[in-house]
Amino acid sequence: MSKYFSKKYASLTPYTPGEQPKDTEYVKLNTNESPFAPPPSVVEAARAEGARSQLYSDPECSALVEKAAEIFGVKKTQVLPTNGSDEILHFAFMAFCDKDTPVVFPDITYGFYSVFAKLHSIPYKTIPLKADFSVDYRDYLHANATVVIANPNAPTGLCLPVWQIEEIVKANPDNIVVIDEAYVDFGGESCVSLVQKYDNLLVTQTFSKSRSLAGARLGLGFACESLIADLNAIKYSTNPYNVNRMTAAAGRAALCENAYFTGNCKIVCENRQATATALKELGFEVLDSKTNFLFVRSDKIGGRELYEKLKERGVLVRNFTGERIKDFNRVTIGTAEQMEIFLRKTKEILEEKANENSGDRS
Repeated sequence: MSKYFSKKYASLTPYTPGEQPKDTEYVKLNTNESPFAPPPSVVEAARAEGARSQLYSDPECSALVEKAAEIFGVKKTQVLPTNGSDEILHFAFMAFCDKDTPVVFPDITYGFYSVFAKLHSIPYKTIPLKADFSVDYRDYLHANATVVIANPNAPTGLCLPVWQIEEIVKANPDNIVVIDEAYVDFGGESCVSLVQKYDNLLVTQTFSKSRSLAGARLGLGFACESLIADLNAIKYSTNPYNVNRMTAAAGRAALCENAYFTGNCKIVCENRQATATALKELGFEVLDSKTNFLFVRSDKIGGRELYEKLKERGVLVRNFTGERIKDFNRVTIGTAEQMEIFLRKTKEILEEKANENSGDRS
């Protein structure tokens, strides 16, 4: 850091995004992107708006908001588009947390939550997941803090039912509950309908996973009108043109292609089940994922070693350094062909490891 860097950020540890290597062509199963390109209608919508790039985008994203309200069954005033769902999560930390209003979230979850808290000097508490890596909703009742829960959770892939989320919302009437639904389209239950019922609930979703627009950067927030107004106060104080016109057009077009994306989600779920079954046959522990990834470990090889050996063979997965999860790897679900390569390479590595161990004992 330079000598000019603010001392208030001196101890900040930034979020570490997944690898985006350029040295070779990998089977890329490390950042939970969709293996499927967006349909032509989405690409064409973005291209058409690109011809008008000399003009600022609509700060209200009116066409996108109107379509999102129709699709999700809410009012237009209950929708806020953002530059990826990370941005609306960031807005929420700024709007609903401060030194007198701390934030609470699981100890193993999306890494940006702690980064946002530290960035804004917000006191935070992490609640340990249970032994099976699930969230116990009872831990968040009467939290006396802003509650943030990824549902399904990342990197575990586990999901709470809507009724448990509703219990958390009801038990915290004086605080905001943020439910991050980045992966909800792969088997989870959405809580968006609850924003009609509760004025302390914010639900976020993204177009990066199920709608094949990770590179476009688009998220949506759903909440009662007053919470959206709060978030807009933050937006218009930071970057009113936060969603560019190509992304807004692509997002609206994507919402018109629900059948296409639903079909892709079905394929991902089928590939997830087939991969989970194959990994279990290889002796892996596989958590019950409701996402487009699997969280897995084997007692035959360490998580970091497996990650490194897969990378040597042209397959990228994601390994984590936390003490409880260092032996796990998160494996994005890709095409059937990609998963076949991953499984074949994994089997090769386990066989080599078994031969090494056999040689050590001889």
